[in-house]
Parts: sequence; C-alpha cells; structure tokens
Amino acid sequence: MKVDIFDFELDKNLIANQPADPRDSCKLLDLSNPDEIHDRIFYELPDLLEEGDVLVFNDTKVIPAKLYARRGQAEVEVTLYHPIDGIEWWAFIKNAKRLHIDDTITFYTDEISPEQSDFTAQILEKKADDGVRLKFNCPPQNLGPMLEKYGSMPLPPYIKRDKPSTQGKTSLWSRYSDKENYQTIYAKYEGAVAAPTAGLHFTNRVFEALDKKGIKKVFLTLHVGAGTFLPVKVEDTDDHKMHAEYGIIHQEACDVINEAKRQGKKIVAVGTTSLRLLETAGDDKGILHPFTGETSIFITPGYKFKIIDYIITNFHLPKSTLFMLICAIAGTERMKAAYHYAMTHNYHFYSYGDSSILKCVNKI
Repeated sequence: MKVDIFDFELDKNLIANQPADPRDSCKLLDLSNPDEIHDRIFYELPDLLEEGDVLVFNDTKVIPAKLYARRGQAEVEVTLYHPIDGIEWWAFIKNAKRLHIDDTITFYTDEISPEQSDFTAQILEKKADDGVRLKFNCPPQNLGPMLEKYGSMPLPPYIKRDKPSTQGKTSLWSRYSDKENYQTIYAKYEGAVAAPTAGLHFTNRVFEALDKKGIKKVFLTLHVGAGTFLPVKVEDTDDHKMHAEYGIIHQEACDVINEAKRQGKKIVAVGTTSLRLLETAGDDKGILHPFTGETSIFITPGYKFKIIDYIITNFHLPKSTLFMLICAIAGTERMKAAYHYAMTHNYHFYSYGDSSILKCVNKI
C-alpha cells in the first residue's frame, strides 16, 4: 500500500505546544456514529457510553528519557528508546554523526553544567536505522535517580522547548511542567519513553462520572517507545519496520473484556497503544488472552479487528503509522474527511492536542 495515500496538509498553527487546562476541557470530535460528526468537550465522554461498556487504559509511566550532552564542543540531544540491561540503552541521538565508538558524552541540565556533571555515557555501537547503543557510568540501581536528575520528558519533536544552558544558567526550558502534563493521572509502571497521549485528557472528574454510570475501567501496560515518533520513510507500507514494544495483559483484564464482549458491551481502547496490545493478544475468534512480551504489530487498512469496538485517540501526523491505524479502524476516506473537518474547526493536533472517538467499522 502506497504511503502517500495517508498524506495531508496541516497548518502548523494547529499543533498544540501545551495541553488544555483543565485536561478534560479539550475538544472531542465525536465519530462514534459512522454517518455523523459532532463537536463535543472531552468531559462529555461518559454521555457517549453505556453501563457495562469497558474502557481499556495503558498504565505505563513515562520516564524522563530525553537528555542533553556534550563531547568536547559538540552538543547532542539523546532520546532513550529501548533498554538492553540495567545500564545500557538504545537511543536516538541528534547530531550522532559527531560521535564515534568509545566516545564519552557528558550530560547537563539548566542547573548543572557539563563541567559540574557526574553523569556520563560511553558510545558502544552505532546503527543507521536503530540509533546508538549507550552504556551509562552508574550502577543499575542509580540510573533511575540520575534520569530524574538530568532528564526531561521525551516530548515529540514537533513540540518545541528550549534546551538547557551549558553554563548551568536558567533558561525557559519547561521540563518541570511537562513532567506533570506529559503523564496520565493513572500512570503506574515506569518504562515508557513516550506518553500514551489519548489518556492525557482523563481527569478524576471524568473517572467519577464513568464510575457513576457503571462504565468499567481495565488497565494493561505497553511501554511506548520513541519509535512511535519515527516518520515512515519508505514508499510502500510493506517495507516499513515497526520497533518492538514490551507489554503485559493480565488474566483479570482478559476476563472483564471477554465477559463484556459476550454481553454485547462496547470495548473502547484508550489510545493506539492500548489497541495495538489488545489486537496482539486477541485470537481470530475475538477472545483476549493474557500476554507478556514484545509486539511490533503494524495495522493498516484491510486489517480486521478482533477485540475493539471503538477507540479514543488524538489527531496524528500525516503518513504516520498511527494515521494508517485509524484509517484501518474507521476507513481512509472517512478519516481524511474528519481530519479536514477538524482542521477547519480549529481542533488542535498531536500529543498535547484535542481528542476524538471513532467507531471500528472493520471487524472479524
């Protein structure tokens, strides 16, 4: 399938750099009826669901996986995306051409200059498509605290932030507000290097309304990788390689979802990450099974969905694997028309942008 099918023009002024405040005040494009379109506010979501329906959330927690470093006078920007062991990671590095095997890079922040820093990493390996393999200079039990000290939230590249000053002087770098904003309120298990952004809109107010209506909440874990931001560089979808992500679905979650399906209730994936794990663990009879492992499932139009009935999701990049996925869910022409509607009605796009709810029209 040609990647150009999934291209569209987007006014850059519609790309959100900050989330709505409060979170649940963002817009919600209602495509729950395939033949209609409605403008709503996210806190109205419970009104679209019924007692016994199931919302499936990804409870992964984003780690501060974005780091700034220097090697001599060369400045680099590091985004961790896949752990190898306690102190080795694969990372995407901006300006990686300036680095060589066995080089040591020194991390810094607004408050800690490179000269003051006690946090470094050695370059072990470089691959054209998979980035750079790093080995940190601390014991495994200290890596988490060091990332908290030196790292910032791994925001996607279209959200602009000032990088920290190499002189240890305060800049306008807003990593602290992002550490709160770029995390769901139900985040629990550390491991993601990108947020499951569809969940960012949920608040305690929305959760209380869901509980009051008898709508069930189920949690699974998929540690989202930075590969989710990578553009599709090939011309045909058959040639695209998905990065693997680690996920877990417990038996208890399967029991709730399978029973709801048996009763004819709606299964609503909160985000593409929840959906991808559900579809990985579902069988061809529409039954969900426990799962522990990696998934690299790549869903494009023509796929028949096994588990989900609806998805709540933000607005995605053109020619991205995520836009291809929602076209598979609701139909390519339907989604192109919906995106055109969203753009002409001033919806905000991408990770900090507005939300939508779509009905799945391609099921087994």
